[in-house]
Amino acid sequence: MERTFDERLTVSLTLTIAGKAHEIIAGSIKRFALELWSWGLEGEVEFLLTDNSAQGGKEKDALLADFIKPDLVEVSLEVKAVLAEASARPSHTALTVKGLVTEKTLVEEVVPTTSGATVILHRRYGIRFLDAARVLWRQHFPCALYTSKTLKDVLDEHKGDKISLAYDWDAGLGTSHSLIFVGLDPQRGASFYDWVLWYVHGHMGVWTYDYAAHGYKFAAAKDASGTPLKLQEDNLQGLEVLLPEVIRHDVTVLNATAESPQTQPVTQTQAVAGIRQDVLLVTPISDEVQARVDLETARLKWRGPEMELVWRSFPEKTFTPGALVKLPDNAAWNAAGLAAGEPLRVRSLHVSGEVSEEQGQEEVYNDPSALFSFRMSTRLERKDDPHVDLPAWQPPAYPRYVEGLIVSEQGAEKDETWQAYTDSKTSQDGYKVKIPLFADQIIPAPFNPNLLPGHFYFPAYKGERVLVALGFQNAWIKRFLDWRTGARMPQDGQGVQLLVGKTPENGTALKHFYTDDKPVFLMQRTSAKDTQKIQLDEGTLLIEVKEEQS
Repeated sequence: MERTFDERLTVSLTLTIAGKAHEIIAGSIKRFALELWSWGLEGEVEFLLTDNSAQGGKEKDALLADFIKPDLVEVSLEVKAVLAEASARPSHTALTVKGLVTEKTLVEEVVPTTSGATVILHRRYGIRFLDAARVLWRQHFPCALYTSKTLKDVLDEHKGDKISLAYDWDAGLGTSHSLIFVGLDPQRGASFYDWVLWYVHGHMGVWTYDYAAHGYKFAAAKDASGTPLKLQEDNLQGLEVLLPEVIRHDVTVLNATAESPQTQPVTQTQAVAGIRQDVLLVTPISDEVQARVDLETARLKWRGPEMELVWRSFPEKTFTPGALVKLPDNAAWNAAGLAAGEPLRVRSLHVSGEVSEEQGQEEVYNDPSALFSFRMSTRLERKDDPHVDLPAWQPPAYPRYVEGLIVSEQGAEKDETWQAYTDSKTSQDGYKVKIPLFADQIIPAPFNPNLLPGHFYFPAYKGERVLVALGFQNAWIKRFLDWRTGARMPQDGQGVQLLVGKTPENGTALKHFYTDDKPVFLMQRTSAKDTQKIQLDEGTLLIEVKEEQS
């Protein structure tokens, strides 16, 4: 349905390289294309610059030296209508987008001289650019641990000076957490950009690009404020109604704890009987189960109808994704009754133009406007549609593994004691583990038998080296990494032992070893200089109680 039309437009491009701005006007631009979504943008521009200074001319290409440098290139592209289409007294507004260049091309066009040599007369430049977060965060793979921080704190630390963030999502980003781990591995592919989108999707948030502020916004719901812009019928060519696929499944949330297993169905009216998605949890905390039920209930809202609007001329009043608009008030534009008189939200916008073949080169160069062969289409949705449009992303891979040291505040500093800490919110007991790599921050981990059966009660002791598995907002002890002081025995005797107590000088040991290839069993209690032991060896049972003399 989309068609090409000729339109005179003012198009200006500014490239900023290492703080220096290079301005290219419409007369130099040969082609441009923009894809604008609610979450970001991408664009392409090709332009021609003349350089005849070597032949004594006045045109000098000032861009070349900076263009071929590897420096970051910032882009600002502005498109504005020239001729009034819809009103007798127009007040045109410009469509302005900004981004960072990801790809550059350069073709030098040569012409022959009267002497038979060739000289460069024109250079045709090409750039492709994206919004800042998609360029920078897709190369950003931090591995960082945070304690007693909010998600907003984490995002602010990683935004850098090229990405602007705004927040309207206290429930999702403003709550302090005992542990937040951003552990991204370049070998597994999920970048910080993926991580952000994964979090937004998983918590039913909204991530949008603000075309006015040229930044991003996190919100709990779509913005429905503002007065809708009335679209003029003279600008429009056609309308197509799109009906997205409807969700046909229910959800069941399962909690597989042995003491209090739960099965909670989440239903919706358009589901087909017997078709469901099961979500499996293992948690003793009932609030976590209810939070997942609430999340799955929100996810079961199906998408409403959408409208693809095709244009025949560039509008006098420009708009960007996220804006509210209204279609003309007649039957031809009410989308089969789906959009009659109601505000619609712009989801995406496609704009492209190529210099029209009808105008000559002498008309174009150095002209602030040009005649373009032009295309434009817009995707619209209902104002109350809950669907959040996001780009493709992949989930981060958890867990990552680091070493830690068990924390205990019981006894003296040298005592190898154990301690269970009770969480005031969940009433669950846990260890505290210090992570030396991340500035000795202390994180919680479950206080449980780990790999031992329950009739062994051997909590991890103070200072014990452990391998810690770090999830996004949780951690657990994967395994133990060292022997306790004094626990290792000589290899020649093939000895094994069990040490209990605070220190080797204040505890009890059970040992089994070999002397002259004969088994020996020893049980010894030590309290400073006071010792008691029972020793069984070949033909001997020794019971001894003594106090060492000073």
